[in-house]
Amino acid sequence: MFSIRTASSRSLAYSSGRRVATIISSHLHSHSHFYYKQPTIYKRTMASVPSTMKGVIIEKTGGTEVLQYKTDLPVPALVEGQILVKNDYLGVNFIDTYFRTGLYPAPQFPYILGREAEGTVVKTGGGDLYGLKEGDKVVWMGERAYAEYTSVDASKAIKIPDGLPPKIAAGAILQGLTALTLVREAHPVKKGDWVLVHAAAGGTGLWLCQLLKSIGANTIGTASTLEKVALALKAGASHVINYSHEDVKKRVDELTGGKGCIAIFDGVGKSTFDLSLECLARKGSMVSFGNASGAVPPVTIARLSAKNARLLRPTVTNYVVTREELEGYTKELFEFIIRDKLDVRIHEVYPLSEVARAHQDLEGRKSSGKLLLDPSK
Repeated sequence: MFSIRTASSRSLAYSSGRRVATIISSHLHSHSHFYYKQPTIYKRTMASVPSTMKGVIIEKTGGTEVLQYKTDLPVPALVEGQILVKNDYLGVNFIDTYFRTGLYPAPQFPYILGREAEGTVVKTGGGDLYGLKEGDKVVWMGERAYAEYTSVDASKAIKIPDGLPPKIAAGAILQGLTALTLVREAHPVKKGDWVLVHAAAGGTGLWLCQLLKSIGANTIGTASTLEKVALALKAGASHVINYSHEDVKKRVDELTGGKGCIAIFDGVGKSTFDLSLECLARKGSMVSFGNASGAVPPVTIARLSAKNARLLRPTVTNYVVTREELEGYTKELFEFIIRDKLDVRIHEVYPLSEVARAHQDLEGRKSSGKLLLDPSK
């Protein structure tokens, strides 16, 4: 399923008298340039970084009409501890829509949206770069991804391992790490547990179904169409409830013998929160990790006492704060993909210039799997 990409590293030394020429080549690109001057060194240089770039900004909050595609944004400068990444593929996530609509406040305007991407390191700053260098293929999480170039804290970037073809790392990093940390930390799922996953055919939902199957859990998914039901079942859900015409609470009770689910992973938010609490087992964990239908209203904490329930509102970024956490979980995620051949489902790669259509498809539930943007278009 996966092709192997081997990073080339070749060295050729030629000596004649006192003259020595050394050619070092790593991750060669067709646009690389070489300069030769005896008796000095042949040295590969990255293609020159332009002063402007393509990108998408917002200057106010609102609908997709506030997304502005630009071709003359300044390429960001670096500070110590950062790398400049020429992005190849950008991930689209619901959190991007939260900042666009104002559900989450943007730190400033104009603001470049986007939280993840994969690409090539084209320039490095000083300080600790965690072994990253020019020419490395990396995947990263941070801010300002909707652009051709992003200045990234090296502590938030991971070198892409051999064995992952293009698009896979960008398609996996944020949603895959979200799902992995949910089943490891938000509620450590065990073999045989009954677990409910809302929006099971969505990006994070499909990841949860696959990981829960690997663990050996009994996964109940919810979906709105026959096509999405089929996708969730293929991903590993044991049962999928089509909520467009089935009673979710009734089916959960039938499947669990009236006990409910010990863990519920709810990325939908407002429209499913009360239902999730109803479907929760005694001493279960209600994990609300998204707001696809809107933010959950304030909750009276006494509601949890009826089942001695736990209520969590985690974010993946707080599970991978340290370099050790990020490297550990990313290594485990990539091992799952390569060893267990997990399906990193890419719904569509949109031109960056069509970012509004990507947001509309995501918010309108027209997608299944990961939405990516190509910043070169």
